Amino acid sequence: MNVAIVGLGLIGGSMAKSIKNRTSHTVWGIDLNAETMTMARMCGAIDAPLTEENLPQADLILVAIRPGAAIEWVRQHAPQIAKSAILVDLCGVKRTVVAAIAPIAEERGFSYIGGHPMAGKERGGFTASAEDLYVGASMILTPDKRTDMRLLETLKAFFLDLGFAGLTFSTPEEHDRIIAFTSQLAHIVSSAYVKSPEAQKRRGFSAGSFQDMTRVARLDEDMWTELFLDDEDFLTAELEELIGHLTDYRNALRAKDTQRLHDLLKEGRELKATAGGN
Repeated sequence: MNVAIVGLGLIGGSMAKSIKNRTSHTVWGIDLNAETMTMARMCGAIDAPLTEENLPQADLILVAIRPGAAIEWVRQHAPQIAKSAILVDLCGVKRTVVAAIAPIAEERGFSYIGGHPMAGKERGGFTASAEDLYVGASMILTPDKRTDMRLLETLKAFFLDLGFAGLTFSTPEEHDRIIAFTSQLAHIVSSAYVKSPEAQKRRGFSAGSFQDMTRVARLDEDMWTELFLDDEDFLTAELEELIGHLTDYRNALRAKDTQRLHDLLKEGRELKATAGGN
């Protein structure tokens, strides 16, 4: 296949590297950063730049840029996309993106499905991308009434070749509701936690817990601001839930209520066991 990748940051760059390392597909890529384009060509992550001339020959188009930019790119380039092509956006929110791109795809006649690779790092950019980023990860797809089994089989084979453990199917609504908890809330908590003045004085007093809590505070504020605002309703609800639980702990501490604090900690430990994860 001819695979076009729009955006060669952490997600798009890792896609490009993985495709070239694990498949025989041709990769065309585009990024606004000229240095990124040079590095991608020199390291073999792309075979050539994605251009107005070769876009119509793309069989699969992966859009790996921010939601607003993704929508605008599709809107501008839809006339050049072949009716036989499949377009997958890789944005971290799905409702706003799918609602905007799906009608364009239907009007123009090409296949489209929302996607979100559940993999990442605290640092972004092409230099952080890696060909093994997606090994063992889940690839979320949001099929709709236009999605047929042949498209899903094509994408399943493609993503499994890149090392994904499997596909997870969801609706845009369900995706955004769950991702508000599993990803976005964690970034806000990490960002807020590291603002304590003690964070600047902790050297010699911290180990794994501090590292775990602050790792994703190294975020891209431009990207995450857009993601948070696109998911404001679900994310606000999760913040309210968390604030309620934190208030319970604070109240138990202020009251020196040993049993209440013990019960809160025990409940958290038991819920962690059923929630799973590392």
